[in-house]
Amino acid sequence: MQRTILLGAIVVGFMMALLAIPFMAPSALASSNKHVDEAIHHAKEAVQHGKQGHADVLVKHAEVALKHAEMAQKETPNPHIAEGVKGLKGAVEHGKAGHADVATKEAEGAITHLSEIK
Repeated sequence: MQRTILLGAIVVGFMMALLAIPFMAPSALASSNKHVDEAIHHAKEAVQHGKQGHADVLVKHAEVALKHAEMAQKETPNPHIAEGVKGLKGAVEHGKAGHADVATKEAEGAITHLSEIK
């Protein structure tokens, strides 16, 4: 009798855990999407400044975008986020070298990939 009760309690607990999973996932996705949104916003700012030749300001926005993209990748790994991170790293690297035109293209590529998440 005690075994039956124990087994029933385990099964009920397992079922409740399974039912709770779908309710937990949206909050993780929402947080990740917020980071993606922020990454896109700052990457767009980086592009605008890059087109004006302001490599130093491009770098600042690209670094903020990169932080958000990396947080999104940690929360919800995705190949498009990974490519966005790669592009933002390139934007920062080229921007620090004063190559605003190349950095701008890298940031634009990052935006393209991050926009695929939506």
